[in-house]
Amino acid sequence: MNAQDLTVHTTAIDGLLLVELPVHGDNRGWFKENWQRAKAVAAGLPDASFVQHNISFNGSRGTTRGIHAEPWDKYVSVATGRIFGAWVDLRQGPGFGTVVTHEVTSGTAVFVPRGVGNAFQTLEEATAYTYLVTDHWRADATAEYSFVNLGDPRLGIEWPVPLAQAELSDKDRAHPALDDVAPLAPAPVLVLGARGQVGAALTELLTASELPFTSWTRSELDLADPASWPAEISSGDALRRYRAVVNAAAFTAVDAAESTEGRAAAWAVNATGVGALAAACARAGTTLVHFSTDYVFDGALPLGSAYAPEDPVAPLSVYGQSKAAGETAVRACPRHYVIRTSWVIGQGKNFVATMADLARRGVDPAVVADQHGRLTAAADLAEGALHLVDSGAAPGTYHLTGSGEPCTWAEIARWVFEELGADPERVRPVGTAEYTAGKVGIAPRPTNSCLDTTSLEATGFSPRDSRAVVRSVLSTTHD
Repeated sequence: MNAQDLTVHTTAIDGLLLVELPVHGDNRGWFKENWQRAKAVAAGLPDASFVQHNISFNGSRGTTRGIHAEPWDKYVSVATGRIFGAWVDLRQGPGFGTVVTHEVTSGTAVFVPRGVGNAFQTLEEATAYTYLVTDHWRADATAEYSFVNLGDPRLGIEWPVPLAQAELSDKDRAHPALDDVAPLAPAPVLVLGARGQVGAALTELLTASELPFTSWTRSELDLADPASWPAEISSGDALRRYRAVVNAAAFTAVDAAESTEGRAAAWAVNATGVGALAAACARAGTTLVHFSTDYVFDGALPLGSAYAPEDPVAPLSVYGQSKAAGETAVRACPRHYVIRTSWVIGQGKNFVATMADLARRGVDPAVVADQHGRLTAAADLAEGALHLVDSGAAPGTYHLTGSGEPCTWAEIARWVFEELGADPERVRPVGTAEYTAGKVGIAPRPTNSCLDTTSLEATGFSPRDSRAVVRSVLSTTHD
C-alpha cells in the first residue's frame, strides 16, 4: 500500500467530510494513524474533543446498521474490512434529506457532524467498524436521536446487499420514512446570567429565533462559588451537549467593587468563577463566549483613537482589574470569544430610560461630558455573540459597541430630550470631577472608552449606531 498525504474533502452535506488517510503497508500488513489531531486540524477537520472510542464488530457480509442521527459529532472508519457508508442530513435547514454514500476502507475516514444520520453495510466478513464521539453515551440522550428508514425510496440509497438479504435489526427496519421525520434542531446554547440586561436579550433572541437554549440564573450556577457546582459541571460532562456557553453573568457594581467586601465579590465572580467556568468548558471542548468591558483600559488613549483588541490592558478600577483577570482565564479555553463592550443599554432601568423620565418630569439634569464612548444595545450584543458562534469566526477577542461617532453621556442625554420634544439645553454638561465632588467610594472611569470594532465587522456583523440605540429604547418606554 502506498502512503499519501492526509487530505479532507467536502461533500454535498454541509460539515460531512471525507478523509483520505495515509496507510503504510509492507509484507507484514499495514499501519495508519487513524486520528492524529494536529495533522487532521491542519488538513481542515474540526478540532473535535473526542471522549469515547467505540468498535462494532460485524461477522458477516451485508450486516447493516442505521440510519441514526445522534446529538454529537462522530469520526468513523474501519479497523478491518470494508463498509458501504450512507449519510442523510436530518438537521433543520435547506439540506434536510440530502444523501451521501461512499465506500470506507482502511485508507478512509468520515467526519459526521451532529444531526447527520449515519448508516453502514459491511462489504466483507469480520469487519470492525470504529468511531470516535464527542460526548459520552448516556441513556437519556436517545430521546434526542433522529432516525430514518434504510429503505425509504425517497433516499434512493443503492445498498450493495439488498436489504431483504441483509442482516439488520427489527428496530432499524421499523424506522420512519423521511417524510415523517422531524428535523433535528441545533444543539442548545447555555446562557448564564439570564436575568441581566445581556442575558435577558439573549433569551429573548433565542426564543424569537426558535432556537433551543437553557438559561441559568445565579440560583442554578453561582459563579462566585465554584465549590457548589455539581460535579458534572466542573468536569465539563454536562457542558458537552451545548454548542456554546454564553457567560452574561458578572459583578457589575463598579463603585461597590472599590470597598473591601465589594473587591472580594468582584474577584470571586469576574475572575475566580470565570476561571473555573473556562476550565470546565475546556474539558468539555465547548465554545465559551464571555462578555468583558472597556474598563480593562485606562482610557488614556488620545480622543479620536479607539482601542484595538490586541492593545495592552491597564485597568484603573477594581472592577476593571477583575474583568481583565477573567479575560486571561477565558483564553485558556481553546474555543473562546471574549467580547469587550461599553455603555450597554438594555430593557428596564438604564441611562436612556432615566433621562427620559427626567425629561418628562421637567427635571434638568447635570450629566458628565468628559467621558467619550458609544452606546451599545444589549440586543446587538446578543445577536453579535450568536453570530460569532454560528459563523465559525476565529476564536479570540472582539470589540462590539455601537457604531457611529463617539459621544459623551451629556450628548446622549440631549438626544433623549430631543427625541421626546424637550429642550436639549435643559441638560447641563459637567466634568467628572464636578459630578463626583463630595461623593466617596467612586471608582475611576476611562476618559476614552472607544473600542475598535474592525475585526468584528470583518466577520460580517455590524451593530447599530448610538442614536439608533436611543430611539430603540425610547420606543419601548411610556409616559
